[in-house]
Amino acid sequence: MQTFDLETHSLRELNATLHEQKDNTNQTSWEVINARGSHAIAVGLDAPIEVTIKGSTGYYCGGMNKQATINVHGSAGPGVAENMMSGTVIIEGDASQYAGATGHGGLLVIKGNASSRCGISMKGIDIVVHGNIGHMSAFMAQSGNLVVCGDAGDALGDSLYEARLFVRGSVKSLGADCIEKEMRPEHIEVLRDLLTRSGSDAKPEEFKRYGSARQLYNFNVDNAAAY
Repeated sequence: MQTFDLETHSLRELNATLHEQKDNTNQTSWEVINARGSHAIAVGLDAPIEVTIKGSTGYYCGGMNKQATINVHGSAGPGVAENMMSGTVIIEGDASQYAGATGHGGLLVIKGNASSRCGISMKGIDIVVHGNIGHMSAFMAQSGNLVVCGDAGDALGDSLYEARLFVRGSVKSLGADCIEKEMRPEHIEVLRDLLTRSGSDAKPEEFKRYGSARQLYNFNVDNAAAY
C-alpha cells in the first residue's frame, strides 16, 4: 500500500499522483492520512485503484470518479461522489448536502445519514444510505436507484423522472409528481443486490418503492401550480 500524508504533501500532489495511475498500474492500493477536511480529495480518478482516506473530507471528495474504489473513514462534506461515472465510493460516517449529485453510474454507500438533496439529478448512479436522508432528495432524479434504510425528509422525489426510490422508514412528504408504487419481484431482486453490495443487513421486503406519476413530462395548464 502506498501512503500519502497530506500534512507533508499538498492536495495538488496527491491528486496528480493518483491521476497518473492507469489501468495497468501495479500501485493499486493507496492510503491518505491527515485528510483534515480537505476539499476535492481523489477527484477525477480513472483507474481501478483503491483509495482509503483516514479522516473526514471537505467538498466534492471522489467527484467524477471512474473505476476507483474510494473509502472515507470519516464523514464527507457537500457533493461527495458528484458526477460519478463508475466505481464505488463508501463513506463510513455521514454525508453533507447533495451527495451523489448528477451521478451517471457506480455505487455510493453512506453508512451514516445524508443531508438534503441527496441524489439530486442523479442519472444512473446507485446510492445506498444506511441512515436517514434530508429534504428534497432525488429532486429531478432521472435514472438509477436511491435506497434509504432509515427515514426520508420533505419533498422526496420532487419532479422525478425514472429513478427508483426505496425507503424502509417513514417519508415526511412526497414532492411533486412522486407517488408510492408497487414493489414487484424484479424490484426486490434489484434491492437485494444493492443491500448486499453496500453491506446492509436490511431485508428488501421491508421497503416501499416510490417513483414518478409521469404527469409532469409535458406541460399541462391544469398542472401549472405543480411546476
